[in-house]
Amino acid sequence: MLLKAGQPVPAIAVPRRFSARHFARFVPNPKTTPFTFGYLVVLLGTTLVLKFADPDVTERLLRLSSTDAHNLWRRPLTSLLTSALWLSDEGWLAYVVIFAIAVAPLERRFGARRAATVFFSGHVLATLATELPVMALISAHVLPASAGHWLDIGVSYGFFATAGTLVFLLRGRARLVALAAMEAFIAVIWISDDPATLDSVVTLLGHAFAAHFGLLFWGPRLRAAAGRQASASVV
Repeated sequence: MLLKAGQPVPAIAVPRRFSARHFARFVPNPKTTPFTFGYLVVLLGTTLVLKFADPDVTERLLRLSSTDAHNLWRRPLTSLLTSALWLSDEGWLAYVVIFAIAVAPLERRFGARRAATVFFSGHVLATLATELPVMALISAHVLPASAGHWLDIGVSYGFFATAGTLVFLLRGRARLVALAAMEAFIAVIWISDDPATLDSVVTLLGHAFAAHFGLLFWGPRLRAAAGRQASASVV
């Protein structure tokens, strides 16, 4: 709509307190998103350990936690449980944004237990789905033994599992746009790394598996659970 010259444009007053309160709803906090908030606190702690502890100690901790084929074979439970407690870089604030976008919304809608289940099931299953074939290929001497000794830590599999779940819960065009964005994000991560190396290919497959596991497995189940809950509340 065009305004006549000389007519002042009416100002839209937005109360500061409302804006701050509206923004704060999306920030993970211990009351509404205890799993997301607590997990970010743990990641902050491990990031500080990597930054300030003795390098030899941190190197040993990361090697014990890595879910590469060699370590997963020797310490399956330890590596699966601890590999998602470390970040591969110091970009903790970036993960706050990532968790606020994907993990916190799922927790606000379905609770901490379901959000944690989606996250860690995606992490564990994507790890096994990618590293077990590497183990088999090493045992068959198709891949060299060195292929089982690369550092594999981080939270990206859990993140993509929750992101895929949220994509399914969207409807119509929003779902298609979010799905395209998620697939593009996976591709960008792969291309921005060294795409020809084995660890990059394994990570790519892990991201794709986790995202589609959330999309095709958890998404329909959580939508059905939400439908049953809505029906029960109406009755």
